[in-house]
Amino acid sequence: MLPPLLIPIYQPDLGGKEKAYVNQCLDSTWISSKGEFIERFQAGFASYIGAPNALAVSNGTVALHLALATLGLGAGDEVIVPSLTYVAPVNAIRYVGATPVFADADPVTWQVSVADVAARITPRTRAIIAVHLYGQACDMLALAAIANAHGLLLIEDCAEALGTRIGDRHVGTFGDIATFSFFGNKTITTGEGGMVVARGAAHQKLALKLRGQGLADDREYWHDVVGFNFRMTNICAAIGLAQLERADEFLAQKRTLAEAYARELQGLPLELHAEVAGTTHSFWMCSLLTEQPSQRDPLRRALRDHGIETRPVFHPVHTMPMYAQGQTGLAVSVELGARGINLPSWPGLGEAGVQTVCTAIRAHFQD
Repeated sequence: MLPPLLIPIYQPDLGGKEKAYVNQCLDSTWISSKGEFIERFQAGFASYIGAPNALAVSNGTVALHLALATLGLGAGDEVIVPSLTYVAPVNAIRYVGATPVFADADPVTWQVSVADVAARITPRTRAIIAVHLYGQACDMLALAAIANAHGLLLIEDCAEALGTRIGDRHVGTFGDIATFSFFGNKTITTGEGGMVVARGAAHQKLALKLRGQGLADDREYWHDVVGFNFRMTNICAAIGLAQLERADEFLAQKRTLAEAYARELQGLPLELHAEVAGTTHSFWMCSLLTEQPSQRDPLRRALRDHGIETRPVFHPVHTMPMYAQGQTGLAVSVELGARGINLPSWPGLGEAGVQTVCTAIRAHFQD
């Protein structure tokens, strides 16, 4: 029998205006995919990241699917994507009929290796997906240069990267199109939800059309393309707007957690996922590596015995049965996936919570 869970890996903070805004939706009866909060959330989010527009959708995976469909990716196209990622961007490639080509990770940043991306370009390559893993930024300037040199589309998966910046520029503003997620464990949440951010007006217009069942502009209930029902509800947008109003507060709390973990875990045989110079890490998850893969699971079990929940770093997608097609040369992704742990990272955990986690970690290594 496992002991009660005392410190979860994540939990949302809904202590702002979420209830008040949701009640406004209920009072107005606008509870589906129309209502004032959708426009307010979209406009507020675009302003927050410095983008010209933003389009709210029902979840982060839908956002990726819509982004790839908007760019016209499909059968016969190859899309380079990191293997060390959550499975959603790879699934989205398959949804549109394209072929994922996996790139390895950088051993220091854990982000997709720029050199490996360049090495995997073929005449069939049409796009690159950059996933900003755990809140650290990919090298977007280098990836953009590769994309421009080869005439490729560049997509940013920012599901884990609200608040992540390169210099003063927020991620999601470097590529042709970007996506965000607002799942319950994200820095801001709508329960389920996502956002698509297109750089060009034409892509924004097409994404809007595809999101709403391919509705024609000039004729009621007339649909002239095959579209999707990927819309966000007004209630979800109301929660999202309340969360967005506190985004800077959440990000500051997360940075405090990361600094506390780094301070309290000094001297142990662990390597924390650190901020790269010239970037702002948003620390969606505070993460670390054990020295050896064999140390990872015993440490996780010891923490769970203390009522502390952790997660493994993502399993490389190229090792999963539906994508295991014999691609080689991804040793860094495999190693990071075998050594990595995500620690409790919710904003309200506080330094006292970090101290509890770190005391249990120290006790494990001293036994």
